[in-house]
Amino acid sequence: MAPEELGPIPGPEREIDEVHEPTRLAFRAELEQLKLQVEVMALRVDRQITRANEVLISGDPGLAADVVGSDDEIDDMLVSLTERCYDLLARQNPMASDLRLVVSVIRILGDLERTGDLCLRIVKLHPDHDLLAGSLHTFSILTEMSREALDLYRLACKAFAAGDLELARSLDERDSAMDEYNKRLMEAILEIDGPHAVATAVKTLLAGRALERIADHSVMVGERLRYMLTGDIGSLTREISPRRTL
Repeated sequence: MAPEELGPIPGPEREIDEVHEPTRLAFRAELEQLKLQVEVMALRVDRQITRANEVLISGDPGLAADVVGSDDEIDDMLVSLTERCYDLLARQNPMASDLRLVVSVIRILGDLERTGDLCLRIVKLHPDHDLLAGSLHTFSILTEMSREALDLYRLACKAFAAGDLELARSLDERDSAMDEYNKRLMEAILEIDGPHAVATAVKTLLAGRALERIADHSVMVGERLRYMLTGDIGSLTREISPRRTL
């Protein structure tokens, strides 16, 4: 048989690729599973935000207790999924894009957990509901901020689930609405008067600050997604911006 009839002789690089291909496929499957579990955690946090907003509006102590009780579940997911990320990094030698995914997921998990903690800050104001609701102007702004924070969070989750780069980029522009609400709230707080003005102002400020920070973390989810998809580290500069305290 002529040498040319034997076909191409596999080189060492091809043999290595064939050996490692099943491992790479298994790794990609684990990454997809990790991404799905992050989405499950995000749904749990969505429920916390929704219920925290309801407590803000109604002052329902029973619902507030439910939100507080559910926070442990989010904390447990943070620990479990973070450990899984480190396990993946330890067992594999991921390529650049896969490494960015795992690193970004670790940071997004932190954003989700801190968002859950901010929900606790809101519901723990339920004993002061009458005080908050007594200032009609500021309470109206808080109500609008609660809706905007939830909408922004859901957009961030949608962008992550779909890997939608354009939607991720739009989050920063959408956050300007929350900035405007916060500006209006600060101005309205200065106009509060009456015997409970100081207490009302303080509680209103705490609620508004928590809602603003939920929005900030939602935007950071978008920024981390941008880094994950493009490798552009410049998208993460928002995290160290002087005007942000995450």
